[in-house]
Amino acid sequence: MHFQLQIDVFKLQQILKMSKTEDRMGHDPLTTNTSVVHNLSPEDCDIDILDKGRTTNDFIDDMIKHSKDSEEPFFVASLDSLYLRHLMWVTKLPRVTPFYAVKCNSTPAVLKMLRALGTGFDCASKGEIKLALSLGVTPDKIIYAHTIKPPSHIRYACAHGVNVMTFDNEDELFKISHCHAKAKLVLRIAVDDSKSLLPLTSKFGASLETVDKLLERAKELTLEVIGVSFHVGSGCSDSLAFTQAIADARHVFDTALSDVINAALDKHFPADSGVKVIAEPGQYFVDSAFTLVMNVIAKNIITDDVDKHCDMKKPTPNTMMMYFVNDGAFGSLGILKIHPKYKKFEPFLHRAVETSEQKYLSVLWGPTCNIHDKITESCWLPELHIGDWLLLDNMGAYTLCFRTDFSGFERTRIYPVVTAETWHTLNLSHTYNIILS
Repeated sequence: MHFQLQIDVFKLQQILKMSKTEDRMGHDPLTTNTSVVHNLSPEDCDIDILDKGRTTNDFIDDMIKHSKDSEEPFFVASLDSLYLRHLMWVTKLPRVTPFYAVKCNSTPAVLKMLRALGTGFDCASKGEIKLALSLGVTPDKIIYAHTIKPPSHIRYACAHGVNVMTFDNEDELFKISHCHAKAKLVLRIAVDDSKSLLPLTSKFGASLETVDKLLERAKELTLEVIGVSFHVGSGCSDSLAFTQAIADARHVFDTALSDVINAALDKHFPADSGVKVIAEPGQYFVDSAFTLVMNVIAKNIITDDVDKHCDMKKPTPNTMMMYFVNDGAFGSLGILKIHPKYKKFEPFLHRAVETSEQKYLSVLWGPTCNIHDKITESCWLPELHIGDWLLLDNMGAYTLCFRTDFSGFERTRIYPVVTAETWHTLNLSHTYNIILS
């Protein structure tokens, strides 16, 4: 199981050789009780409650059944999936407090649900901070986790009480000292991310050789450094990268390696050490929660048979099928433009498929006129027809955030859903003035 992550360990007084300063309000700025559940309010987001045993698949069936002449694509976001991920997290990594990476998927319903579950939020800009605050997130639950920040964004964070932020260079310290002198800083170090699909060390992270100098400069500027962080890159395939990062920074996170992580934390930072550990996951929470539903809007049968009597409308076993769907690389599948191999898309038909149906090598294109708007070229599918619906699971991470309005296609609508059981478990019914039988 893969997670994008960034780990932060706070209050490392002995490691950083700096005195600890209490929060103005007399409490730790990153203390989070993950067992506390808050209530969502009616104006937060439009949620469909699945009662009487209905499932997400039932909801998709109903949406397609009632689509009539509409073939617009849509997402279905399962808030139950977020809830289950949260439960897994607190079970597997009870000492690690999650701060959700807003950049991964900023859908309001997602943020509201995670806020209700008591998570914190990793924001990378003024816009993300503003969004989180507008949805009821308190400033102490936000970390401004971008090492390169415009001065105006730092001032915005200061004005709104967002104090915790990252840095990895000397010039950033000077900016912060002028714009937010009371900030609580986390030093991001560079680690080996050569085994990741999307390495980040070439752009972010201070080398271990520069750490002493940066801490000394922070001390001269009377800035408080309260922790250290690292990022092993997105799509990391080698667990040894985490082992080395633990040796470098004495902290790490990834629920797929929870036994290793917990053992390392117990060794380097025992529970009674006073150190608090947070992680900044994005993909872990939202990827499995979103299903993309697309419509086939055109098709083209490609054949090598040059016989003039060949019926071009009837595919042969050697035929290649080209299909055009109404979402693509300039819409919800924007990750294709960033890294084509980051995610393998495996679409499946909404309608029932007989085992005897012939399958053809198929290419899926997005709706725009751009040659790079290709979803996949190596999938085997039964013959599709214009008007058929295709589904893609695990579409919550780094999809919506890369959408554009290229060629004038509308952005895909999102339908958040939650089962009545989860609704009752979180005690949210009265907030919406809805009582389910």
